[in-house]
Amino acid sequence: PEVEYDYYNFEALNIPKDHPARDMQDTFYITDEILLRTHTSPFEARILERLAPETTVRVICPGRCYRRDPADATHSPMFYQVEVLAVDKEIKFSHLKWTLTTFVHEMFGKDREVRLRPSFFPFTEPSAEVDISCLKCGGKGCSVCKGTGWLEILGCGMTHPRELEIAGYDPNKVSAFAIGMGPDRIAMLKYGIDDIRLFYENDLRFLHQF
Repeated sequence: PEVEYDYYNFEALNIPKDHPARDMQDTFYITDEILLRTHTSPFEARILERLAPETTVRVICPGRCYRRDPADATHSPMFYQVEVLAVDKEIKFSHLKWTLTTFVHEMFGKDREVRLRPSFFPFTEPSAEVDISCLKCGGKGCSVCKGTGWLEILGCGMTHPRELEIAGYDPNKVSAFAIGMGPDRIAMLKYGIDDIRLFYENDLRFLHQF
């Protein structure tokens, strides 16, 4: 649900009470315990809780999310995310990497290079952010990629054992990976769109191009 309990948005995802993501300036709170979800990851906690101890789970959840961000070319207080979750007895990081590489090659072309950088998310361990070689310069460095040759597209990682435990799984018997991406950002990169607000202005001249 878009209107979510604080528990599923944070605690069930191994995000403690003192984590910066709980700051009032980042989250639209309705009451002390109810808020507008800040990501689609609460879906993970709910589906794991519902299906435990089922050992084979493959789910995708697209949806709207809300954060107290000022509206500009790359941010919006309402935005979309897509959550991907895979649970099984022997899920490994190599399965996650294969899934991501396949997605990138299908979406952006088989000549696109993929890089995983170490990162941190409370609900995954290890965590990574995924970059692709710049669509504009092919990795040479330009203004679009800020001279790095790479563009960030999403976050991912192996589901934290604590999250599995909270949901009722035994992390010694099953493992999982999770992916979270913004389809708005994917579309902006793929089609060369430089302002996220264009998606929400209902301008048919823009929308009919796709």
